Amino acid sequence: MFRFATPVMLALVAASIAAAWGMARRRRRGDARMPLPGASLRIRLGTTPWQRAERALPWLRALVLVLLAAALARPQAGDEIRSVSTYGVDIVLALDVSTSMMAEDFPGNRLEEARRTVKRFVEGRKTDRLGLVLFAGVAVTRCPLTLDHQMLRQFLDEVDFAPRDQDGTALGMGLAAAVNRLRRSDAKSRVVVLLTDGRNNRGQIGPQAAAAAARAVGVKVYTVGIGTEGEAPVPVDAGPLGRRTVMQRVDLDEPLLREIAEGTDGRYFRATDADTLAQVFATIDSLETSEIRSRVRMLYTELFPYVVLPAIVLLMLERLLLATRLRRIP
Repeated sequence: MFRFATPVMLALVAASIAAAWGMARRRRRGDARMPLPGASLRIRLGTTPWQRAERALPWLRALVLVLLAAALARPQAGDEIRSVSTYGVDIVLALDVSTSMMAEDFPGNRLEEARRTVKRFVEGRKTDRLGLVLFAGVAVTRCPLTLDHQMLRQFLDEVDFAPRDQDGTALGMGLAAAVNRLRRSDAKSRVVVLLTDGRNNRGQIGPQAAAAAARAVGVKVYTVGIGTEGEAPVPVDAGPLGRRTVMQRVDLDEPLLREIAEGTDGRYFRATDADTLAQVFATIDSLETSEIRSRVRMLYTELFPYVVLPAIVLLMLERLLLATRLRRIP
């Protein structure tokens, strides 16, 4: 963004042009000259480049004055810095990465579909701070609360299954880690979206205790149970025979997930296919809206040196010409 800090000084531009026009007109009419005898015998000589340069001197002086007037007007270039303050929703996504998420009842598997759906959810919450917690046998914060959604999407691209020695489903630990990330948040609304396909079987913190902690600090929990009902195809390691797919029964603790959600004023959703999972996150997106307050700051850079320096160079050129080749005898 460009501006003049003191635009009133631009009035001098018109005065400079008027002065140059006056000087040029006086030169055309002729000013004081030494009279020569036999003026009637004058011969018309062609116009030389130096004569044309002399006629341009008033306009050169005008250009100098215009540049100086522009410098006095203080030209500035500004960079806009927009800070978006969200006083609505801080959301932490708690995602199950246990090996049971390898089940292939979704395109690819459950984890791949959950990751794609979560990324679309992130793209729709442009003004909210979002965080990511991954849990299996243990829980880790993969991304703290941030407005840098591009970085969060990169973290989601890197999400993978938990190693075998950390396998399991520590629902309580995952929820507790997500709630802890929101504990010091000053947002008006704080939300955990907990996505899992199993039941709690690991961890030092129980799901009920984590839900009680969420309720105590005012965090709302939406729980999402992912997976088809009944049995689902799961790839398993068959040793020398490689990998094969077997049918395993879905072990989803729906009553517990419903209890966690309802105890924190949230909701429980069941996602049995890709379309349902997308609808679940669309519903969550519509339930939680944020109040946005933006403020804009402008940082301006002074540009007058870029105007003053050419003016000085042109003024020196004019003085040099008047002192040498275009010098006039008094």
